[in-house]
Amino acid sequence: MKLLDYEVYNAVLSCFTLYCFTQYCLYLQLEDCRSGMYPPKGPTYCRNVTWYTVNLDLPPSERWTQVIKAKNTELITMVRTIKDMAKGFFNGKLVNLVDEELPLIVDTLPQPFNEEIKGIAAVSGIPLGEITLFNIFYEVFTVCTSVVAEDFNGNIYHARNLDFGLFMGWDRHNKTWTLTEKLKPLLVNVNFQRGHKTVFKSTNLAGYVGILTGIRPGEFSLTVNERFSVDGGYVGILEWILGWRDGMWMGFLTRKVLENATSYEDAKNQLSQTELLAPAYFILGGNGTGQGCVITRTRINTLDIWELDMKLGRWYVLETNYDHWEKPMIFDDRRTPAMKCMNKATQAVCWIMKPSTLLFLQLTTYTSLMDVSAGTLESYIRDCPNPCTPW
Repeated sequence: MKLLDYEVYNAVLSCFTLYCFTQYCLYLQLEDCRSGMYPPKGPTYCRNVTWYTVNLDLPPSERWTQVIKAKNTELITMVRTIKDMAKGFFNGKLVNLVDEELPLIVDTLPQPFNEEIKGIAAVSGIPLGEITLFNIFYEVFTVCTSVVAEDFNGNIYHARNLDFGLFMGWDRHNKTWTLTEKLKPLLVNVNFQRGHKTVFKSTNLAGYVGILTGIRPGEFSLTVNERFSVDGGYVGILEWILGWRDGMWMGFLTRKVLENATSYEDAKNQLSQTELLAPAYFILGGNGTGQGCVITRTRINTLDIWELDMKLGRWYVLETNYDHWEKPMIFDDRRTPAMKCMNKATQAVCWIMKPSTLLFLQLTTYTSLMDVSAGTLESYIRDCPNPCTPW
């Protein structure tokens, strides 16, 4: 390495280290456990998420018509934002790749998801490649916090923040992530029905056919968090494009499980044993004592299943985006303050975790709260007024 290269490398590394330390100091200053935050109110509460129905008895291409017609303007705005960002890569050639090559991938996707994506493109008027890109994004770009807890009466509660848009355009004036703010208007709650009866519910982004947050009433609740790995989602997507299609798309698997699994144990087995395109954490809650776990996945197998265990005093399991047996990076330690607040709440009143123990960032789009036994899913669009950490 040349001396000049070394000096530049050292300067960049020093600046990045200083930035990370500054963010961490700010992070420690803002750490705050609050009670009495349910139902949500105050400056972090933006608004409730509107409910829609998806009829699974309809042909796949027609299922999302109501949702897309209601959110078409917002979807067009979001897709345009992604395209504008993509123009900065490879002299704009990435945009051409999306428009010309991604439509060819759709037919290789499993049923019924490929037909649903085609239907969304047809109703919205947005090119098929761009709708496909929107659905692929979630295999590689989400950061989240999820927690499952059990109270002294054996009731299971499941809460999550979904954070999305890291490094996707920073608005200096408003001190927000551009893509995060464009996604919030797309949020919808969906009641998936068959024969006029609810099969499962989810909180979705209009235009995305997979599931990141969902509940099968009376059976189980499910969230998925990204797991950072060298052998990550980019590798799986590339393999799919090249014709190696042994793995399942993460969001498609979660929806398949919510639609077809008949119990907590059935869901746990499917999530543990199915080969994936991207590594992930599946956070699963049930309807009985001890039914809560974090499943740590590589693309091929399961590394660990971390479960509630009342005998060990483990009345909650909490997952961000790092293996629970490893320390998170110092500049992205959402786990420590969240666990501090959970421990402060205590098991006796763990229901007040709704949603005061979850950490709000500029990346946070929504908070969801689920109670499997009651069959309820509540979601709230979030704001994080400054001073607020970017991630």
